Amino acid sequence: MTEWFLFLPQVRLGIGDIVERARVAEANGFDGIAFIDHLEPPGATHQSIWEAMTVATWVAARTERLRIGHLVLCDAFRHPAVLAKQAVTLSDACGGRFELGLGSGSWPQEFERFGIESGDDASGRADRLARDLDLLTRYWGEGELAQQPPPTHRIPLLLGGTGKRTMELVRTHADWWNIPSHQLDRLPRLLPTVGSARVSLQQMVGFVGHGADRATVTERSTRLFGHLGSGLVCGEAEELREHFTGLSAQGVERFYVWFADLAAPQTLSEFADAVINA
Repeated sequence: MTEWFLFLPQVRLGIGDIVERARVAEANGFDGIAFIDHLEPPGATHQSIWEAMTVATWVAARTERLRIGHLVLCDAFRHPAVLAKQAVTLSDACGGRFELGLGSGSWPQEFERFGIESGDDASGRADRLARDLDLLTRYWGEGELAQQPPPTHRIPLLLGGTGKRTMELVRTHADWWNIPSHQLDRLPRLLPTVGSARVSLQQMVGFVGHGADRATVTERSTRLFGHLGSGLVCGEAEELREHFTGLSAQGVERFYVWFADLAAPQTLSEFADAVINA
């Protein structure tokens, strides 16, 4: 069955706004919510951004059913022993609703700006991620590195990307593989290589809701997010139902829906009613 997550970067929103959107999403049938993990918004360093694990914990405490995660936490920001402890603590606190999305880092500029050691290049960052994934398994296991308390709930792991090294890690470790929406043409070839991992996709949506002007919604969405290419889709409910149904037929089992209007509560409610529940 298709799963629907609200993708909500914690940028240009107050904490109260984020909680409000999470509750609206929960009340209207979304399965989960996911945040981003940066020290500054990529390409918009003049804007503010809330810390990823803290905002996830705050939202988890103020919801009852939503699964909580990230697309994705940056491996370099937290020592794996600390991340393992954070994940277990949050998972237990919210009754097993936490999922761990993890990546090697997509914005190297912030590593340099804030003096974070992450590996010299993409290959080095991938090596670090591979090492830390192995350590997480050991911290949550029963050997000499096992932390206490152990996880009381299984913590699903999500990895994203399409590189050769990434796909190796997906096969070895991941419950979910998130394919970039601009690389959907590679899905038929890569799907047989993901092992037991299930497929998710992040999709930016310019939703033309009831009474909205199509041209206005499309122009604004394209102006802000046109650089995403096929990662942006604009349309009315019927068009979006057809779009997501087509993606499901290709093997995508979860959608992280990112709304061009910052997930206004009315948009969430109408999208859930006209697209998800329909």
